[in-house]
Amino acid sequence: MKVALFITCLNDTLFPGTGKAVVRLLRRLGQEVDFPEAQTCCGQMHFNTGYRSQAAPLARGFAEAFAGYDAVVTPSASCGAMVRDWHPRLHDGPVPKVYELSEFLVDVLGVTDVGAYFPHRVTYHPTCHSLRMLHVGDRPLRLLREVRGIDLVELPEATECCGFGGTFALKNSEVSAAMCADKVTNVRRTGAEALCAADNSCLMHIGGALTRTRSGVRTVHLAEILASTEETAR
Repeated sequence: MKVALFITCLNDTLFPGTGKAVVRLLRRLGQEVDFPEAQTCCGQMHFNTGYRSQAAPLARGFAEAFAGYDAVVTPSASCGAMVRDWHPRLHDGPVPKVYELSEFLVDVLGVTDVGAYFPHRVTYHPTCHSLRMLHVGDRPLRLLREVRGIDLVELPEATECCGFGGTFALKNSEVSAAMCADKVTNVRRTGAEALCAADNSCLMHIGGALTRTRSGVRTVHLAEILASTEETAR
């Protein structure tokens, strides 16, 4: 199988460790992973703020960069949803087959136990794009439940939005902050050491509030937990 990594702008710029974790994990599972250097922004920021004509060439460029791959794996449900749901409406050419990481692991590779080890108390936040657009369902939780050493606890009101929503957090900052405060309250109620999600954008938003409130809870992307082993956890 010819597999490529779609890293996304946010991860490439601010969270490169997440992309490295995806590569380590997939290689451990016997997959070779390419990184097409021609990849750029998928156009989600342009599209969501009304610049749809400017998003179209980015969608075409995405298709060209990832042409010929059997699967394109991304650690972002948000950008994955943009490609799957909106790229077909932005240009007439073929759209690469994009999978959010948990979808690829469970549906394509057919695994839930990826040999991970993470001895910490963790709670999981299902981000809006993963839940409502990609419909990943319980795939991330099925993967997390197989992680050795983990103490996985349920997040109260887990399906409630954290309030980020990209430019929503800028245009409606007070509402966004209130939604995030509710999410942080529920995270702290779990007693978790770490909050996990499939999107670093939401983790960045919630993580800022967790830090400001001196909660002691850290954020960690799903890929980084799944890539952890007994050796790396020491």
